[in-house]
Amino acid sequence: MRSMKPRWARATGMTMTTIASVFSARALRAAVALSAVAVVSVLGAGGVASEGSPAPDQIWRSIFARPAARAVDELEAKKQALGAMLFSDTRLSRDGDRSCASCHRPESGYSDGLRQARGRDGTALKRNTPHLFNLAEGKAFYWDGREPTLESQARVPLTAENELAADWARTLADLGADLDLRAKFAAAFADGGVSEATVIAALAAYERSLVSPLTAFDRWVAGDEAALSEQESRGFRIFVGKGGCVGCHGGWRMTDDGFHDIGVDSDDPGRSAVAGGAAGIPAFKTPGLRQVSKTAPYMHNGSLATLEDVVAHYAGGHLKRPSLAPNLVRDLDLDAQERSALVAFLKTL
Repeated sequence: MRSMKPRWARATGMTMTTIASVFSARALRAAVALSAVAVVSVLGAGGVASEGSPAPDQIWRSIFARPAARAVDELEAKKQALGAMLFSDTRLSRDGDRSCASCHRPESGYSDGLRQARGRDGTALKRNTPHLFNLAEGKAFYWDGREPTLESQARVPLTAENELAADWARTLADLGADLDLRAKFAAAFADGGVSEATVIAALAAYERSLVSPLTAFDRWVAGDEAALSEQESRGFRIFVGKGGCVGCHGGWRMTDDGFHDIGVDSDDPGRSAVAGGAAGIPAFKTPGLRQVSKTAPYMHNGSLATLEDVVAHYAGGHLKRPSLAPNLVRDLDLDAQERSALVAFLKTL
C-alpha cells in the first residue's frame, strides 16, 4: 500500500504520530498539498536525494518561497498611491486627529507596539493591533475573521465610534475641496468621484500592496546557505521539526489563515462570536509571522510581551482546555538553547 506520509515528512524522518501531534487536520491537508507542489518543483529541477527522496531543504525552500510579485496595472497603481495618502490623512477621522497610520505605523511593522489598540478617547480597545503585511492573499480579516474582504475590513475602523468615527458627509466634503486630491481620485477611478466607496477601495488597494521586505530567511530560501547563522539555522529546524510551528505557520506568509484556540487567558470569545465560528471555542486567526520581531506584543490581546514569552507560552504557559488546537495537547519540549535558537530564527523573518 502506498504510504500516506508526505514525501517531505519521509525525507525529514517525521513519523505519522509526530505529524498528527503537530498539525491540525486542516493544516495537515494544506501541508500535504504544499509538499506535493514542492516535490514536483524540486524533481523538475533535478534535486533528488540518494534514495530518490527530495532533499529536505529543497522541499522547505519550495514551501516557503515567495510567489512572483502580483501584477499591477497603471490604474491599480494609482489607487494604491491614493490609498497610501489616505492612510495617513487625519481628515478621515471625525476629530481630525487620527488616521489609519495612528495604529498601523509603518515603523512598527504596521502595528503600534501597544498591548491593546487605543480608541478615540485614549482608552484601551479589546484587542492588539494586527500588522498589515501580505494581506492580498488573505481570506478573512480581524482576529476573529469577521470581515471577508479588505474593503469590508477597511470600512469598519472608519465608521466605528471608538476608532476614526468618520462623519462621511464632512469627510467627503473636505477631501473633495482638496483640488490635488480630487484630481488623484479622478485619475484612479473611472467615475472620477470622491465617495465613500472610492475612499474604501483606495485604502484596500494600498493594503494589498503592503508586502513584507526581503529578509535573511528569504535569502536562505533563495539558496544562500550563509544567510542564516548556525543558531538561526538550528531554530529553523526546530520550527519545522520538533517545535511543530509549521503546522499553523506554513507557506511564505507563515500562516494557515485558520482559527485556533491556543490557550490564551482571555474572556474574548473570538471566532465563536462570528457567524460560522464553532460555538464555545475561543479561536483566533493565525497571524503571519513575517516581520514578527517588529510587531510585539503578541497574541490577540497583546498579553505576551516578547518572542521569548511566546515560546514559553507554547512550552506549557497556556491554559489547558478541551478546545485547544490539536498540536497544543503536548507542551513544547525545548531546552534553553533550543528556545533561544527558535527565537533567533523568528527574528530572521
